Amino acid sequence: MDLTYRPRRLRRSPALRSMVRENYLSASDFIYPMFVHETNEIEPIRAMPGANRWSLNGLVREVERAWNLGIRCVVLFPKVNESLKSEDGSECFNPDGLIPRAIRLIKKELPQMTVMTDVALDPYSCDGHDGIVDSDGVVLNDETIEQLCRQAVVQADAGADLIGPSDMMDGRVGAIREALDDDGYEHVGIISYTAKYSSAYYGPFREALDSAPRLTSNKPIPKDKSTYQMDPANSREAITEAQLDEQEGADILMVKPGLAYLDIIYRLREESQLPIAAYNVSGEYAMVKAAAERGWIDERSVVLETLLSFKRSGADLILTYHACDAAAWLNNDE
Repeated sequence: MDLTYRPRRLRRSPALRSMVRENYLSASDFIYPMFVHETNEIEPIRAMPGANRWSLNGLVREVERAWNLGIRCVVLFPKVNESLKSEDGSECFNPDGLIPRAIRLIKKELPQMTVMTDVALDPYSCDGHDGIVDSDGVVLNDETIEQLCRQAVVQADAGADLIGPSDMMDGRVGAIREALDDDGYEHVGIISYTAKYSSAYYGPFREALDSAPRLTSNKPIPKDKSTYQMDPANSREAITEAQLDEQEGADILMVKPGLAYLDIIYRLREESQLPIAAYNVSGEYAMVKAAAERGWIDERSVVLETLLSFKRSGADLILTYHACDAAAWLNNDE
């Protein structure tokens, strides 16, 4: 054949392929989500093989392992005792609560690790929603934001580096930015869950935290979070959310879930100069783990290919439960 250009010329060897490779994965790209609870035991999470609920002591050891693998950020999620849950989620801003204690412990033992937190009411709510639910079953926006601001300040006071509002209330980024600044935490960043969709991929996460919406006889509770999380059918709406968050002072924008929303990551990358994060969520993680356990896929290859897809679509950072495994695989490849 008389071909002037043959793309395969640059695929002939590992050396050539590495020379023209467009995207790379690094352990420092990963943010490691970690679940913490009050007991002294490390509990495996049934729906997320390989993931655990960490005791505080176990949490520190695991954070040290992550640091040694090259991971530079962890994000903390609490499994709160039922006795501490309430309709207004006020345990979220207890300065001696589980998350502030976990932050202080990590910063004492490994001060160089970046600590990100989650800002939302669902782990602390007896209703299982990210905001306060009124007697008519409506998730209240402005009243919820007042709680979130208090939560963010308490987390910053404990030593958090990045505050992650995951609640999807309107205007919460600007309100949290103002609250942090007013209390002297101008240096604390906001990584906003900008395009967080009302997704079926969150099931294992809600089992890990026991944070799913709960129907009660006292009042009507919305069965899902579709009145505040985004409709999976929408993409242009994500641009509006990103523009608002950027105007309100977000430092990093996030898309959640990640794998089923690569187009959204790409669109936000085209629209914004801010760093973009992708959340490789629990359902995506669990599907890979389940298939790998059955021998249907090669876990290492599928995980690294999936994570690379986030980088290729435009993400700078990836929240993933595969973080430690992926970092170890990448280190072995060097």
